Amino acid sequence: MKLPPLFAAWRQTLRSGYGVPALRGDVTAGLTVGIIAIPLAMALAIAVGVAPQHGLYTVLVAAPLIALTGGSRFNVSGPTAAFVVILLPITQQFGLGGLLLCTMLAGLILILLGLLRAGRLIAFVPYPVTLGFTAGIGIVIATLQLKDMLGLTLSEQPQHYVEQLSLLVSALPSAQMG
Repeated sequence: MKLPPLFAAWRQTLRSGYGVPALRGDVTAGLTVGIIAIPLAMALAIAVGVAPQHGLYTVLVAAPLIALTGGSRFNVSGPTAAFVVILLPITQQFGLGGLLLCTMLAGLILILLGLLRAGRLIAFVPYPVTLGFTAGIGIVIATLQLKDMLGLTLSEQPQHYVEQLSLLVSALPSAQMG
């Protein structure tokens, strides 16, 4: 009987002669990533429309879980800004409960895809598609930050990008910089 892939990377690392120097380097790398990931998780939680502590929960639960159960020896996990674009409308329409439900279902789908070894399919996604998706997400996230950067007062938060852009332009006279 073949053992499940849980802790595979951990077992492989221990077998390869993991020692104190490697541990020291890993602790330094972990602290460096943590210094960036913790405030980023809080900022992304705020951007999604929930309290900052919900971002902390994702870092404190997901990161150790991924590290222990992942199949890769070298892994950086943490909050992803691309999810803001997806999760903000969910939070606006269904609140925190809807956000938690969607997150749980997404996690179950990811586990299923992992068990089916569907990660290999990423090789078939053309580079321009990945680049375009990433650029589009970046533009949308930058647009979401304009309200706070310019100190704009908005009467509503539209779900569609073009409506949001129009509302931002119409709110420019209320800008309070400084």
